Amino acid sequence: MSHPADLGTVKEGSYVILEDEPCRVVQVDRSKPGKHGSAKIRLFAIGIFTNSKKSFVGPAESKIEIPMIDKRSGQVISVNNNVYQLMDMETFETFETSSVEEELKPKLQPGTEVEYWKVLDKVKIVRVKG
Repeated sequence: MSHPADLGTVKEGSYVILEDEPCRVVQVDRSKPGKHGSAKIRLFAIGIFTNSKKSFVGPAESKIEIPMIDKRSGQVISVNNNVYQLMDMETFETFETSSVEEELKPKLQPGTEVEYWKVLDKVKIVRVKG
């Protein structure tokens, strides 16, 4: 799920969708309007799930998609290779993900409580609670 916003309102640290990938904006460059055109915005972003660098250039009044990030709590049930089975702490729904921040992998053991993000039907573990 996402909603449109003006490109000119996007700030560093916010999230956008570029090439069907949710990304975190790391740099925003603005150029002034010239004699024959409007102000341009250049975004540099890093993919949430792929860590790939992306850029986007467009007029300030153009639209860009902003992802809806669902931040939830869960508990690790099992770990098999790089696949983590989680249980949501509110709904008790179970699901699997392999998308985890690298520095968290040694800390993830069965019974560990984590915060995970659900973005565009993908799940990523972002931090260990406690």
